[in-house]
Amino acid sequence: MSLKKLETLSTKLLLKNPYWEYKLDNYTLPGGQTGEYHYVHTPGAAMVIPVHDDGTLVLVKQFRYLWKKESMEFACGGVKDGDFLSTAKNELSEEAQLAARDLRQVGEFNPFNGATDEICRVYLATGLSKATRERDASEEFEVLRMSVAEFEDLAGKGTIWDGMTLAGWMLARRSVSALLKEKRL
Repeated sequence: MSLKKLETLSTKLLLKNPYWEYKLDNYTLPGGQTGEYHYVHTPGAAMVIPVHDDGTLVLVKQFRYLWKKESMEFACGGVKDGDFLSTAKNELSEEAQLAARDLRQVGEFNPFNGATDEICRVYLATGLSKATRERDASEEFEVLRMSVAEFEDLAGKGTIWDGMTLAGWMLARRSVSALLKEKRL
């Protein structure tokens, strides 16, 4: 069975800031009725899952304003220039203070398909070395290093609660497992 599609009649920009746009679409249903759809448009996001040669993962701990608590996450940030790969490199350097010899995309997902059209591309970073990049004045990070087992334990307990980090891990997990098996870790 094929689901009926909604047809867009118009799109109106309601609010714009440097990070996203809030839009309102008017649409028509197959029966002729019309409706409104409010959503957030972004140019996308890039997430990086760094894996050291010893098999440990790198996350960053940061304070999340809306939740008023700390969150452990993979480095991730909004795409500003349309270049997902450059954004991934910049986020890895800025947040985790690392550079990668190899950075390859392992998947992509929409973080909240009822409210945003954002696509987050997930990259696996290997061949890591120290790097420094000036951080945004509004951001403070603590770099964390942990095994896959520790990560999965913290995620299972709800200590790692960031949805994008959890979704990104699901896309990268198989690739990380293959990498660890190849290195016999």
